[in-house]
Amino acid sequence: MQIMKAAVFHKINNISVDNVPDPGIEEADDIIVRVTSTAICGSDLHIYDGFVPQARDMVLGHEFMGIVEETGPGVTQVKKGDRVVVPFTIACGQCFFCQQGFHPNCEHTNPKHYGPRGDLLKQKGGGMFGYTDLYGGYNGGQSEYVRVPKANAGPRVIPDGLDDDQVLFLTDIFPTGWSAVKWGKVKQGDTVVIFGSGPVGLMAQKAAWLHGAERVIAVDPLEYRLEKARTVNKVDTLNSEDDDLIDKIYEMTNGIGADVAIDAVGMEANRNFFEKAKAVLNAEKGTSKVIELCTEAVRRSGTISVVGVYASPYDNFPIHRIFDKGLIMQFGQAQVHMYIDQCFEMVRTGRVTLDDIITHKLPLSQASEAYDMFKEKKDLCVKVVLKPELDRY
Repeated sequence: MQIMKAAVFHKINNISVDNVPDPGIEEADDIIVRVTSTAICGSDLHIYDGFVPQARDMVLGHEFMGIVEETGPGVTQVKKGDRVVVPFTIACGQCFFCQQGFHPNCEHTNPKHYGPRGDLLKQKGGGMFGYTDLYGGYNGGQSEYVRVPKANAGPRVIPDGLDDDQVLFLTDIFPTGWSAVKWGKVKQGDTVVIFGSGPVGLMAQKAAWLHGAERVIAVDPLEYRLEKARTVNKVDTLNSEDDDLIDKIYEMTNGIGADVAIDAVGMEANRNFFEKAKAVLNAEKGTSKVIELCTEAVRRSGTISVVGVYASPYDNFPIHRIFDKGLIMQFGQAQVHMYIDQCFEMVRTGRVTLDDIITHKLPLSQASEAYDMFKEKKDLCVKVVLKPELDRY
C-alpha cells in the first residue's frame, strides 16, 4: 500500500497533514489525479468551523487540478498525462438533472443521502469533493493524489501555455461568481451590489463587468478586502459595518436600489452578541443577515442571487419585503459543469484574469497553518493556494 500526504479534518478547528493511503480506481470511469495545485475555499471553513457536520476523518478540498496518473477502463474523455481541472461538484452527466444543466443535483453521485426533499441532515443533492458524508463522502483534493469519479463528465483538459494559477479557479470560484451573475440576469447598464469581497465575491465582480454592468458596488467588513476589490476589479466599495450602508446604496442608485444584489457571503457573516444569542435560541447555523441586506439593497422588481452557503432554517426570514418589492431570487450550488468551458475560453483569450486574487502560496504540509490564517484573516489573506510539489524540494 502506497502512502501520501493529505490535509485531514478530524474535528472542529482541527486539521492536520497526515499520511494516508493513496486512492485507487474503484469504478470503470474513475481517474487518479496527481494534484499540482489546490486551494482553500470559504466553503471548507463551514466544515472546519462546524457549521456543516462531519463526524469521521475526511480529506478536505474541492478546488484542485493536476496530472492524470491512472484511468479506469471506461474512461474515454481524458488519458494518462493530461493536465486537468476538476469541477467541485461530481456529476454523472446523464441523469435528468445533469441533462437540464443542473449538475449539482445529480441523481447518481450521492447514493446514501440523495433525495428530493432537501432536508437538513438527510436528503441532499449530488456529490461534492471533500464536503462531508452528507454530500457523498468523497475525499477531496488537498492531497498529493485524488480519486476523481465520473471522469467522462467532469475533468477538463488544460493545454500547454496556461499555468496552474491562471486556471485553478475554474474548479469553483470563477464559475460560482459567473453563476451568481447569470442567475441575477445582469445586463448592459445594470448596477450590481455584491455582498462579500472574499474570493467568490471578487469573482462575481469580474463576472458582473463581463456581463455589461455599468456600476459594481462591493460590500465587505474588511478594509483590506475592499482594497483588493478596488485594485483588481475597479469597483466602488462600501463597508458593511457602516450604519448608513443601505442609505448609501440608495444614494448611489438614484434612490431606488441596485438592479441586482448578490450574496457571496452566506451563513458565516459577521455577527454581534445578540445575533449569536438569537442563533442559539433558534437552533440556526450562523445568520441570514446578508439575505436581509440584499432584500433592502435591491430595487423593487429586482433580482437577488445567492451563492453563499446556508445550512439551516432561519427565523424572521424577510418574506414580507420579498413579497412587497416583488423580488426574484435564485439560490444554490454553482453550475460549474455548465459554465466551465465558457469561463475557460475567457481565461484563454485574456478577457479575464483570475490569479490576481491569490495572496499566499504554501506547501501542502502547511495546510493547518493556512486554514488558521484564512479563517482568522491574518496577513491580509484573501486566497491561499497549496502546492503539494513544494514539499518535494
